[in-house]
Amino acid sequence: MKFEKPIRIKDLMDLMEDVRLVGDENFLVGGINEIHMVDEGDLTFVDLDKYYDKALKSNASVVMLDKEVECPAGKCLLITPDPMANFNRLTRHFKPFEPATAMISPTAKIGKGTIVQPGVFIGNHVEIGEDCIIHANVVINDYTIIGNRTIIQSGSVIGGDACYFQRSRTTGQFRKFESSGRVIIGNDVEVGALCAIDRGVSGKTTIGDGTKMDNFIQIGHDTHIGKHVLIGAHAAIAGVSTIEDYVSIWAAALINKDLVIGKGAVVLATTAVDKSLEAGKVYFGTPAVEARLKWKEMACTRALPEMMERLQAVLKAQENK
Repeated sequence: MKFEKPIRIKDLMDLMEDVRLVGDENFLVGGINEIHMVDEGDLTFVDLDKYYDKALKSNASVVMLDKEVECPAGKCLLITPDPMANFNRLTRHFKPFEPATAMISPTAKIGKGTIVQPGVFIGNHVEIGEDCIIHANVVINDYTIIGNRTIIQSGSVIGGDACYFQRSRTTGQFRKFESSGRVIIGNDVEVGALCAIDRGVSGKTTIGDGTKMDNFIQIGHDTHIGKHVLIGAHAAIAGVSTIEDYVSIWAAALINKDLVIGKGAVVLATTAVDKSLEAGKVYFGTPAVEARLKWKEMACTRALPEMMERLQAVLKAQENK
């Protein structure tokens, strides 16, 4: 999330609790972003061991954390016992929840020729292009941007909160990471019925031009779907993943977080992807491997019973000699 204009770190500290600065109090901050989405000038936070090094070496100019470390050159640190709580305070201050006052917000902008069917909810500050069709009972939440000639089928939810929670180290309970991002959908996109496209936590979830989605698809927060991607029914793509242009993802495929699916790759139905995949290849299986290798593996597996019977027959024959 970018601020309208840079803000002094001293002024941001006034919005937080129990925080100490290491650095220049007049340092200007351009925005706040979670660790996967930071740019130079941003403030981010970290409170997990596996991410300390990543945060300190990231593009973030200000890092808020819960332990004393040496301040990297050119950065500022904010030391606080509860970085996530303070980050959420900033999010609520700069992007507070804005209750709806109508089924279609008066702040929404809807382009010429766009058809909005009965029962559609369009939130605050939404922008929809020209010649779109938004079918009945679609929900389009705040700050979503939709291009021209895009179709969204009934029951889909665009811009719901990210599924991003942290388990308390002391109580074991979950705390919500407040979402302040948005969804951006390009031109000539089709979103099937009952799909969910979550907004970014502090950045954006994007769907590229010409992408087509079947029904019952989940797209996680801050994921980037490229141009002319085809996604089959019941596929689920976790947050902060990148699906490059011209990829095909078939029915019930599962893609883990923080992965890259290379340009033109094909992920066959029911495949589970746990590592990034190279461009231009066909993948299948759990975990995903190149399909031609999986077919060989499956053929060998099917042949095992017959091979065992033959081996047992040979061994028995040798015993009878």
